Amino acid sequence: MALPDSFIQELLSRNDIETVVSPYVRLKRRGRNLVGLCPFHGEKSPSFTLYPDTASFYCFGCGAGGDVITFIKRIENLDYLDAVRFLADRAGMKMPEDNKDDAVGRLRLRVLQANRDAARFFHSVLYSPAGKAGLDYYYGRGYTDHTIRRFGLGYAPDDFHTLRDYMRGKGYKDEELIAAFLSKRSANGGHLYDIFRNRVIIPIIDIRGNVIAFGGRVLDDSKPKYLNSSDTLVFKKTNNLFALNFAKAAAKGKLILCEGYMDVIALHQAGFQNAVAALGTSFTAEHARLIARYAEEVTLVFDADAAGQKGTKRAIGLLRDTGVDIRVIAIPDGKDPDEFIRLHGPERFKLLMERAANDVEYRLIELGRQYPLSTADGRVLYLREASRLLAELPSPIERDVYAGKLSAELSVSKDAILAQIEGNRKRQQKQQQGRQLSQIVRRDEETLRRTNPEAQKHPRAVSAEEGLLGMLILNPDYIGAAAAKLPPEQMVTAFNRRLYERLLERHGKDMMVDLPFLAADFSEEEMAYITRMVREARERVNSPGEVEQYADVIIGEHGLLGLEKPEELSAESIQRILDTMRGTRQ
Repeated sequence: MALPDSFIQELLSRNDIETVVSPYVRLKRRGRNLVGLCPFHGEKSPSFTLYPDTASFYCFGCGAGGDVITFIKRIENLDYLDAVRFLADRAGMKMPEDNKDDAVGRLRLRVLQANRDAARFFHSVLYSPAGKAGLDYYYGRGYTDHTIRRFGLGYAPDDFHTLRDYMRGKGYKDEELIAAFLSKRSANGGHLYDIFRNRVIIPIIDIRGNVIAFGGRVLDDSKPKYLNSSDTLVFKKTNNLFALNFAKAAAKGKLILCEGYMDVIALHQAGFQNAVAALGTSFTAEHARLIARYAEEVTLVFDADAAGQKGTKRAIGLLRDTGVDIRVIAIPDGKDPDEFIRLHGPERFKLLMERAANDVEYRLIELGRQYPLSTADGRVLYLREASRLLAELPSPIERDVYAGKLSAELSVSKDAILAQIEGNRKRQQKQQQGRQLSQIVRRDEETLRRTNPEAQKHPRAVSAEEGLLGMLILNPDYIGAAAAKLPPEQMVTAFNRRLYERLLERHGKDMMVDLPFLAADFSEEEMAYITRMVREARERVNSPGEVEQYADVIIGEHGLLGLEKPEELSAESIQRILDTMRGTRQ
């Protein structure tokens, strides 16, 4: 579906990039730009830069870049048209009509509709005779009818075709049910059968109120205990948190992170309505960045078993990179949150919340359990590990405070502990700098290789092509001069040739060539590459004379590389090549 420039122009005017990005990234002004922690990768120092004058963004850490539409595509896991719809809805605009069939968009809508109808079906079954086992299970966990209705809980009958037949009766095609991860075909590709069977069903609802997936739990101890929707057109596990649709309104800057659905539901029923959980996967950096959008403090309430402790440690490391304050609850007697609340009630859990250790205290306590602190050797080993842990803290005040606590607890000089911490800190910084440099170089090489695979073979040509293209996007009035001087077929690399042709085509039709008007034709990674060209051009003083200089280099490189047949070389072309060769030797 092609969208008119006039519509995109109006969309951009109503969706200023700073106001769109601000809910996802805490931005601080730095000169004429804004900076913040990148929402697309974990980092402690801000490398995400917003350029209001070009309505673009670029991350120097991970290489993400583009316009406001590209940003929404990435952050909300949407395709181009759905990202435009998202921004149009935000601005109260109506999408233009188009007779062309947007197959992906239509299928996405049908998946959302199928999920909604399936959720209603599961919930209705729960309160029917066929759902008695599921309803007894929920009541056994102490859930009230109010909680069951609020979360839309349901039950999938112990049958292979009940949901399938119901959904077919509502007009859904088999391929739509497969796309929604509600049905599968048998191994031989024959009949369609229900994926969720004989399980209580927990709908997953996004922050806009759409049912995007399901979690199903068995009623006994059979395996797998949980069955969760796979990623679909409307669902990606790492981009969502269970119950965030409720928790975001109750958060007030604080969230509780649990290990599973049932813990979250129990906490909500007990009055802790800012609880969330990861969805059918281990906690990820994407989850951590999602939490950081809605909270400044997060309390971890994982199970007390080995898996829970491992999950706590992982979550602490990922959340620290986002800058949120972290607290950790250690539930007594190895209980999980759901069980603790059922046994002791909400007030006792509230006390645990109030007494929660911060993440550093928690990790020091856990570390202390690994060594015999009553012996000199045990204290030495513990302090070595503790000093490595404290060396990771960015704040010198934090390091000083914890060094003082360790000194008092273990009767060791505070200065000695600080010296050990500082030594570890210097080693860690050196290692980190080396890793970061390697990652940046490797990332840039990989991005360039994927986006413009010919670039490494032709560095001089690519440097001129990128310089020219960035300048033309910033200065569309130079495109006429470029077109007169440089035919597209003279561009050395295929990607840059494609971009140049697109600029010439749009300019020839009096269409816009700014970044947002290119987003429909290029992928997120390609937009990041193009944004980098614009960013670098923005740092230079551009003039019409540079168009000719860039063009001469590109034409010369094209000829030197044998991309032009000898019999096709005119006297003018030969002279340009000779001039370029002289320039190279100089």
